[in-house]
Amino acid sequence: MSTDDPFDAAERRRQARLERLGTDDPACVVCGESDDRVLQRHHLAGQAYGEELVVVCANCHHKLSDTQADHPAAGPAPPFLVRLAHYLLGLADLATQVAARLRDYARELLRAAEGCPQPWGLVQAGDAS
Repeated sequence: MSTDDPFDAAERRRQARLERLGTDDPACVVCGESDDRVLQRHHLAGQAYGEELVVVCANCHHKLSDTQADHPAAGPAPPFLVRLAHYLLGLADLATQVAARLRDYARELLRAAEGCPQPWGLVQAGDAS
């Protein structure tokens, strides 16, 4: 019979994940997912072009990495301007995903406003709901 406490093992794995992510309070910069079991670090410009990292969930990471696959390739030692261009492309990809999420949130808020009284929503005082 093992003397290892499974809760201690789970906490050690969690602490190792937090250390890898570089923060004690990680969240996906795109969707806000905060379960550290599904969070990963993403090379914004692509691993070959820079070390700038952002924390994203596995789903957002796959989307960003798939989009990065369409960026132009460079040689084994890309010059500064090529690395900078890849960084900007990665930043634009990230901004595109964030913008889509913001549109979704805005649509949800507009739907919610239809049932909320003023000043928060569209329902006038005395309207039947």
